[in-house]
Amino acid sequence: MECHRHHEKNGRCHKNIKAYLEITMVISDENRQAAAKVYSDYKEPFLETIDGAISKNLLIRNEDVQVLHGFDSVENAKAYLETDLFKNDVATGLSPFWEKEPCIKIYSVA
Repeated sequence: MECHRHHEKNGRCHKNIKAYLEITMVISDENRQAAAKVYSDYKEPFLETIDGAISKNLLIRNEDVQVLHGFDSVENAKAYLETDLFKNDVATGLSPFWEKEPCIKIYSVA
């Protein structure tokens, strides 16, 4: 299937997203730049090495910051949370900036 408008850099099509992993974090304004660096540092490794990864976007609002990950299946979204990349790199890199524990949700796309 050809994807016309919504391509990630790696060429994967957003139309193939079947699940989203949403991680919502409360991070103070003074720590947001450092947290955004963690997001940027691990975006490409996520897209290149995680099974079923299609997209990763940083959403910012006054109350919190969200990272929205697109996957080809709910199973791959759940599996990502158990990977070394998530546990040892992403979560470890972001945890000093959390004002409270993040809220993690997985959605299937209807």
